Amino acid sequence: MTQAAPVPAEHRCCDGCGEGGDHTRPALLPLTESLRQLVEATVLTAVDDDELRRAHEEIAAVNARLRARLISGSYVTHVPPGDPARFWNNPVVGLRNAVAPPLVIERTPAGRVDTEFHLGGVYEGPPGLVHGGISALILDQLLGEAAAAGGKPGMTGTLTLRYQRGTPLGALRASAWIDRVDGIKTYVVGHIADDEGPTVEAQGVFILPRWARGDSARDAWDAAEPGRFE
Repeated sequence: MTQAAPVPAEHRCCDGCGEGGDHTRPALLPLTESLRQLVEATVLTAVDDDELRRAHEEIAAVNARLRARLISGSYVTHVPPGDPARFWNNPVVGLRNAVAPPLVIERTPAGRVDTEFHLGGVYEGPPGLVHGGISALILDQLLGEAAAAGGKPGMTGTLTLRYQRGTPLGALRASAWIDRVDGIKTYVVGHIADDEGPTVEAQGVFILPRWARGDSARDAWDAAEPGRFE
């Protein structure tokens, strides 16, 4: 079972949600957690075919209800800068995304991030081990967040991983920190670990986009991203 992230008390919605203005949406995030559990149940279920067919009919009906009113285009463009909900669609930390574990990440101004999390059978590759692509996804997110936490955000230029050994499913932790900065490039390192130590190590270079360089461009960057950058 994946760990649920803390549920914010309030979601500041936007016109893209079809309602506009400030309002609470207490049903949204518990729904996403139910979907996470549903994905896990689909992977692990051993019920008979008749039960699978009945479940499919019920899920199809719920899907139709939810798709009756959808945001058009990119989710992120419908959420104002500065609103924490801007990242609720993220596949690593997104509270609204059932694909995400989701990770809850602690940051420091020195450019270091840490997280503890749990990966179950949904993320399995080799028997009993986390899929290597999932490890890469998590480390890309963490290294990027470390760069942003230290005030040196950027887009992923390169990401190099060294798989020391298999990463077991279950309780894990991960860290990333800024190694050095060279102009528009921020060099970040990090790892995923279990109780025995690191299983995957990563090095990344994050590059400040051309449009965000220079003093006049900084305001545009700040307007584009609310304090942290994917």
